[in-house]
Amino acid sequence: MSKKTRKKSPNTPAGKPARPKSERKPKKASSKSASRPAKTSAKARKPAAKKSAKRASNRPGNAPAKASHRAPSKALKPSGPDESVAQAAAPGAPAAKSPALKKPTMHPASSPKTGAAAPRPLGLSEGATAPDFQLPRDDGDTVSLDDFKGRKLVLFFYPRADTPGCTKEAIDFSRLSAAFAENQTAVLGVSADPPKVQQAFRDKHLLVTPLVSDEQHEMLDAYGVWGEKTMYGRIFQGILRTTVLVGADRRILRTWRNVKVDGHAEEVLAAVRAL
Repeated sequence: MSKKTRKKSPNTPAGKPARPKSERKPKKASSKSASRPAKTSAKARKPAAKKSAKRASNRPGNAPAKASHRAPSKALKPSGPDESVAQAAAPGAPAAKSPALKKPTMHPASSPKTGAAAPRPLGLSEGATAPDFQLPRDDGDTVSLDDFKGRKLVLFFYPRADTPGCTKEAIDFSRLSAAFAENQTAVLGVSADPPKVQQAFRDKHLLVTPLVSDEQHEMLDAYGVWGEKTMYGRIFQGILRTTVLVGADRRILRTWRNVKVDGHAEEVLAAVRAL
């Protein structure tokens, strides 16, 4: 045997021929190679549809088509009040009609009550007989309608003593008291304040016109000047600023309602002089 033959088959025993490569047993794969997944080429990952689209775009007369990999999202169905808005925004869709709201009806029986009694009608139109009265005044004495027989009488009803409007009104009538006396007319102020309050009001502002106290609202109701008032959104019962001119025959000559204080005393004096 030559040296060349011995090098190719050193492990082959003498007398046994060497096995061909086709009959040899395959080597066992190692555990590491078996656990690893087989790598796929980048070309294999591409879908077949992409290849076919690319081939179709290369043909003459065909525009390249872009394949979308995203699945079409499902349109969410609107619910509630947004549904009508979505229908109105869609072209050609009729506008959704909102349900008509019924206006609440108010019945006289169900209307809220203020809790205040309805004011009595005045009933003191020109020519009516003036109601009689007998009430305490600021000096501790009493005064009645009979005390002014044969003279005209101005009764100015004011809401409250020593308040700005009432103070100005009382001062104006006191200032013109001599002019009223020249026209055979007496002046008397009336409110619901107690006699002591009226006396303090008179002394503070040096008033010369007598002030009458009607705490029980008897005279105020009789002359129709006690009723419902509103101030700063609050409803309450009180004196409605009013002036009544009574003639010497106890007939009502004129009545001023909702009096504005500025210039009112002068207006009453002008009416007295015109009689």
